Amino acid sequence: MAAMSLQDRFELLRGIGEECIQEDELMNLLQKKPVPICYDGFEPSGRMHIAQGIVKTINVNKMVRAGCKVKIWIADWFAQLNNKMGGDLKKIQTVGRYMIEIWRAAGMNLDGVEFLWSSEEINNRANEYWPLVMDIACKNNVKRIMRCCQIMGRNDSDELTAAQIFYPCMQCADIFFLKADICQLGMDQRKVNVLAREYCTDIKRKNKPIILSHHMLPGFKEGQEKMSKSDPSSAIFMEDDEVNLKIKQAFCPPNVVDGNPCLEYIKYIVFPWFEMFEVVRKEANGGNKTFTNMDELIDDYKTGALHPADVKPALAKAINQILQPIRDHFNNNSEAKILLNTVKKYRVTN
Repeated sequence: MAAMSLQDRFELLRGIGEECIQEDELMNLLQKKPVPICYDGFEPSGRMHIAQGIVKTINVNKMVRAGCKVKIWIADWFAQLNNKMGGDLKKIQTVGRYMIEIWRAAGMNLDGVEFLWSSEEINNRANEYWPLVMDIACKNNVKRIMRCCQIMGRNDSDELTAAQIFYPCMQCADIFFLKADICQLGMDQRKVNVLAREYCTDIKRKNKPIILSHHMLPGFKEGQEKMSKSDPSSAIFMEDDEVNLKIKQAFCPPNVVDGNPCLEYIKYIVFPWFEMFEVVRKEANGGNKTFTNMDELIDDYKTGALHPADVKPALAKAINQILQPIRDHFNNNSEAKILLNTVKKYRVTN
């Protein structure tokens, strides 16, 4: 961090977000606070897919490199409220340990990360947490809270329990409870982060949490805006051994860039990881080529100089390289292997 300028730190953090609310506030924060606190969180809800595993690792490492302290909220109570793992807290916490094990194997810089279990932290500081939740609930009507239910993967047509309606008030409170300066979550969590900024207006708090919302990777099938754990063929899991088959079957229309999941994987996973994309092909098909930026690759793809038959094997090779250390860890470490096998059983029974 010492060698990184203010502008470099800003650009590194800003590059994480598809959207930033607000850029001037982010710059001001970096000027005034040497070690900002970034909040990220997850519900332990089954096997981890590559967006949650690799994209989060990339983003967390950028935050740490920019001089931030990252608090990762293991939302076990929230997963119970959302009826994950059948609402069994013991199973949920086993999944949480499995996910931490994956990030460790993937190369997340844990020196700058603090993992906090929501059940422990809330119980330890209940006198601080629950009045905050109650105040947020009092300052918002049911209609406003219902609009935030997307954060749980729910929509307006779902029949929600009272617990699930209470959930957004709690997630909003988490931001203040953890003293977060920056909320770094996916675009699907945007509404509750905005709720936190609106709450600051309600209580006349000047310093609002800055929102860095990262891009959501699509599923491999046509029209799938978001990767889905419930459809295993649409997502690559972190210890997946079917990468080649899934990418071979993926939607990847020639010359079409928009809505092309294979190109999104290259943009948001391969380039940030390797800083290049290497295509191996016969001379008759254009010969080998190494792309060093996404714009160049898109230009070739649009013209047909780069074909899906070039992209798919190269993408599969790159993803396999990224995932191999995780596979090795879960094959060779006995504790990790037990965790994975246990979580796989949960997936089947639930």
